[in-house]
Amino acid sequence: MNLTIDAGNSRVKWGWHDGAAWHSLATVSLIEFAAANHDINPFAATHENPAKIIISNVAGDAAHQLIVNWTSIFEAEPHWLHGESARCGVTSAYDHPEQLGPDRWAALVAARGLHSGPCLVINSGTATTIDVLSAGGVFEGGLILPGVELMRFVLHEHTGRLPLQPGHYLAAPRNTLDAIETGCWHAQAGAVERMARAMPPGTLCIVSGGAGRVLADKLHGVEYRYVDNLVLEGLARIAAS
Repeated sequence: MNLTIDAGNSRVKWGWHDGAAWHSLATVSLIEFAAANHDINPFAATHENPAKIIISNVAGDAAHQLIVNWTSIFEAEPHWLHGESARCGVTSAYDHPEQLGPDRWAALVAARGLHSGPCLVINSGTATTIDVLSAGGVFEGGLILPGVELMRFVLHEHTGRLPLQPGHYLAAPRNTLDAIETGCWHAQAGAVERMARAMPPGTLCIVSGGAGRVLADKLHGVEYRYVDNLVLEGLARIAAS
């Protein structure tokens, strides 16, 4: 059994995978994870002594140290994923492959396992990433933009009077809250749709992340598939390889 851990900007997810299927999955906010009772190891609650531990961490040094503490009870040496030149049928054309975020790299590996044709790999959360994966399995580059909540926050922080509360997504917003909400989602969906127009026919958009379902529902003119826990799926494939 392999333990996979995805520490993102807002949440920590982990799962136990036997090489063929998941045996358990869990998720908590980063704040809850940091405040966890030190007498109860969250990773050891359901299983003991994984064969492998593979980790994607984009949450910084504090999360790194917490994960080190929680995984130190196991015999397996944790593998901290970084961007690579090639893995599991994916080749990176990034200028510096090692600088690619481990979450993006794991998501690309997962996408390659799910779809053999060209695809856009989209993870919508605190930030939104839109990555291009060719039919030949080459990661050709991608975009990073603020997620919807971060867009709202920046508008609030850097203007004199714009509110922070969410509004409604509408065809023709007639108040400030709805105008902000709709504008932010148009920015997200528009970036995906613009990238998709530059892709070959038959391109699939593989969408994941905490805001992924909402984003997928707002896409027009593109074929998409929502996948829960895409980063964990990629980590499981890498562990199995």
